[in-house]
Amino acid sequence: MTLITTRPAPGTARPYAFPAIHRVTAHGGTVIAAHLPGQVLATAVLLLDASGAREPEGREGTATVLAKSLEEGTKKRDSAAYALALEGLGAELSPSVDWDAFRVGVSAPAPRLAGAVRLAAEAARTPKLDPSDVARVRDDEVTALRMDWAQPGPRADAALRADLFAAEGRYSRPLHGDPTSVAAVTVDDVLAFHQEWMLRPGVLLVAGDLDGLDLAELAEAAFADTTGQALALDAPLRLSVPAKPRVILVDRPGSVQSTLRIGHRAPERATPDYVPMTLAATVLGGAFTSRLNHLIREVKGYTYGIRGSYAMTRRAGRFEVAAGVQTAVTGPAILDTLGEIRRTQAEGVTEAELEVARSWRAGQLSVEMQTPGAIAGALASLVVHGLPDDYYETLRREYLEATVEQVSAAAGRHLAVDGLTLVVEGDGEKIKADLAEFGDLTEATV
Repeated sequence: MTLITTRPAPGTARPYAFPAIHRVTAHGGTVIAAHLPGQVLATAVLLLDASGAREPEGREGTATVLAKSLEEGTKKRDSAAYALALEGLGAELSPSVDWDAFRVGVSAPAPRLAGAVRLAAEAARTPKLDPSDVARVRDDEVTALRMDWAQPGPRADAALRADLFAAEGRYSRPLHGDPTSVAAVTVDDVLAFHQEWMLRPGVLLVAGDLDGLDLAELAEAAFADTTGQALALDAPLRLSVPAKPRVILVDRPGSVQSTLRIGHRAPERATPDYVPMTLAATVLGGAFTSRLNHLIREVKGYTYGIRGSYAMTRRAGRFEVAAGVQTAVTGPAILDTLGEIRRTQAEGVTEAELEVARSWRAGQLSVEMQTPGAIAGALASLVVHGLPDDYYETLRREYLEATVEQVSAAAGRHLAVDGLTLVVEGDGEKIKADLAEFGDLTEATV
């Protein structure tokens, strides 16, 4: 047996090329396609400007209920007939909604993709939306949310979002709503949302072997009988970070751990600093070898794991640290976490740390871009965030070539330890005194 005492170093990065992109505008919409030679399974995604951000106040979750209702049949076929039509093509439908768009994805063998796109468009444009089906889907979603919100985490997430985006309306509330807002969603709400946002052409994203595929035919399948502007995506929100920290307690009596959500607002996804910001966050808290995980888990033993990262949409972003720690060490865990954030903001990163982060981020990007679904998702990012066609090849190179100076400067610009909001979900009776040293304490009602 040989004992290895030195960690293997990252190897030389292999060449990588993002697939060639083709564009066709026809039938009132645009098809953006990536050519994957030899890939028999193809993916198409209808990208619509019907995101969660479009929902009315008090009805958060409407788009999610709509997305989960699309497989309940169409005006042309009931749910059983629609499922059989998909199965007959070897296709799978996958609707989803996020902060930037509503996506109706479908995967099928490339020769059958046009038929699969017609079925996806049928579900998106002319869903049955039977009142009893929509009510059942809504009630199932409420039940799932109640179960989820009974666990540590969702209430802390909601409290942090409410504080960071207090002045931004819809962005201050959870993407998929909460048990109360979803329970308030009516069939008429879902019908109105569909009528307002789902009948526009949108953009069709395609990834697969394009040989033998007629992109104009796919455009006709996706955009027939649609009207209006394809995408009307809103401009980024104004970035605002407070001058001093805020501390919010989400009381969870009897809890044996404290759930931490610590963060502040950050730039949107299209920021020129995306690469150095991401690498700085990787060093701080984005990998198992990160500073936070090493100190809070490995050295102190306060947690099973702690993560720090940026999450960015078209309109806004946020930096967040998330962890669950033992109740008895809530104060020390927060103090050490803030210390690591402050150190990274003030001193930046080292070459040894950055070498690992570079290799991991560039390698992860290459690994992630292996399937048609992943490539279609990357195409969606190009559209939503206004990025150039060569962005992903450039992104990988920028990861590998980022310098300590660039990453450290980004950490100094975009980490703001004195403007953090500290949300702690735990037993207030036991931890309230520990939280007082970090700022003025308020209690959330979520």
